[in-house]
This record gives sequence, structure tokens and C-alpha cells, in this order.
Amino acid sequence: MNLEDEFAQYRGELVAHCYRMLGSLHDAEDAVQETYLRAWRGFADFEQRSSVRTWLYRIATRVCLNALQHSSRRLVPSALGAPGNDPDEIETQALEVSWLEPFPDLLDPAAVVGTRQSLRLAMVAALQHLPPRQRAVLILRDVLAWQAAEVAGLLETTTAAVNSSLQRARAELARLSPAEDEFSEPDEPVRRALLDQYAKAFEQADLVALEGLLTQDTRWEMPPIPTWFSGRVDVLRLLAAKLPPGEGRRILVETAANGQPAFAMYARGRDGGFHGYSVQVLTLTKAGVASVMAFHQPSLFPAFGLPIDRFPQA
Repeated sequence: MNLEDEFAQYRGELVAHCYRMLGSLHDAEDAVQETYLRAWRGFADFEQRSSVRTWLYRIATRVCLNALQHSSRRLVPSALGAPGNDPDEIETQALEVSWLEPFPDLLDPAAVVGTRQSLRLAMVAALQHLPPRQRAVLILRDVLAWQAAEVAGLLETTTAAVNSSLQRARAELARLSPAEDEFSEPDEPVRRALLDQYAKAFEQADLVALEGLLTQDTRWEMPPIPTWFSGRVDVLRLLAAKLPPGEGRRILVETAANGQPAFAMYARGRDGGFHGYSVQVLTLTKAGVASVMAFHQPSLFPAFGLPIDRFPQA
């Protein structure tokens, strides 16, 4: 295997690593590009004291830490304040906020399967609350299973400092992230039926059906819109106000993000075509749909291998 092919085989998992660090697919791809540039320039000095894979992870982590010196953490609406309850008082898009982005599973399905929980939206959102070096320590130790001494060498600190940082990071993550049992999805075919029923109900704006699918404490978030809604009653009030009833108004195309089920929503325009509107990432539990993170960013569609516009065939 030549050097170019060896570098290329790690691209997907490096993008996933940088995404955990940065919370943005676009920033992660830029970080991996910078990683490869540094690797090419520095390969002559690479003394093969570690594997190429480990060496690339070292470079990528340093690139991410450098990037985090000049940018704020990625946020979800629920990190900004209390939920709203009036669909008529939704704030305008806050484009100045650095929002968390979804991670399309098609970028590296193997990495998603192998470390599914560490890529879930709620987990990545919680990681963003950690200081950058704590974030790096936790990811390197708990996701990549590096030894404390390896992490200390990368961060130019002591093993004791790494262990202390890891302890603090774990404690903060336990406070912020969902409990382990909240990650438990229904088994097939219940999961399949739930997704099919959700897609049909949403396309038809069938609020009665949606009420039966949403959990009592479900939440609905819509970055880059800061306003979010919590609880079945308020979420249904939002959907009743914003979803015009009737068939043929919207299409949901199934996809996957962050190891979770997702739908790309297209809305019919005046030209008769369907245009990209949002990417919905669902959190499922055995009780139903526990949350929907609806990214109102049509620019995300190409990353999922989807066109932004769909027109009926003539």
C-alpha cells in the first residue's frame, strides 16, 4: 500500500474524531484537510515510533485544539435558555451563533457503528461544554482507548494531569449527557414501524397520529432558530401552527446521522417542486420519539448525498 492509500483509509474516522472535537462537519473536514497537509510535509521526519494511524490522530488533535483557540463551542438551542411555549413568538434565525451540526452516517458507517454512543447528538452537544483540552483527553481516553501516558505525550503534560482532567471531564459529562438507559432504542421491527408511522404522520400533518408517537417529555429544536419546545403538548402546538395539513405538501426522505435515524424534509414550492427545508435527527426510545433536532439548513443536504431541490418528473 502506498502512502496516499494508507492516509486515505483513515479519512472517515479522522473526520469523526474531529467532529467530536469541533461539533461541526464542515470544520471537521477542514481540520482533516489540514491534518493531511501537515502529515505530507512532515512525513520525512516521521520516525515510525507509532503507527501511521496514531500519528495522524496526534496531528488531527493538535489541529483541532488550535482551531478551538479561535472559535466558540457549538451550541444547540436548549443550551441557550428555557423552552418556549408560543408558536407565534418564535425568534428569528440566529446566524451569529455557532450551531452544532449533524454527522451523516454515510461518511464512515464503520466508525459510527463502532462508537455509536460517542457520536450521538446529545453526547456531542455535551462534549462541547468541556474545555478543549478536557474534551481531547476524554475522547482520546474513553473513545479511542489511548493510554494516559500517550495522551500526556500528545498534550505535553503529565500522566497525573491527564488522569485528573479525565476525572473532571467524566463528572461534567455525566451531569450534562443523557443516562445510558435513554439511549435504548426499540428493537426491530418496532423501530421500523415507528419510523414509517412518523414519516407518514408528518407528511400528512396528522397531529392525532403524531401525538401517539411522541413521548410525554419529547423536545423539538430547530437550529439556527434559538426557540425550542419541550413536552408533547407544546410540541404539538408548534406543529399545529407550522404544518399546513394535507397530502403533497412535504416529503420526508429517510437517512441517518450520528448513529440515529434521520429524515430530510422537502417542502413543496410555488413552482411545484420540492425544496430542501430541514434535516430532522430523531432520538427514539421504547416509549416513542423522545426528541427531534430539526436543522433548518438546506445547505446540509449534499453532505447526506441528497439534492437540495426535487422536481416531479414530466
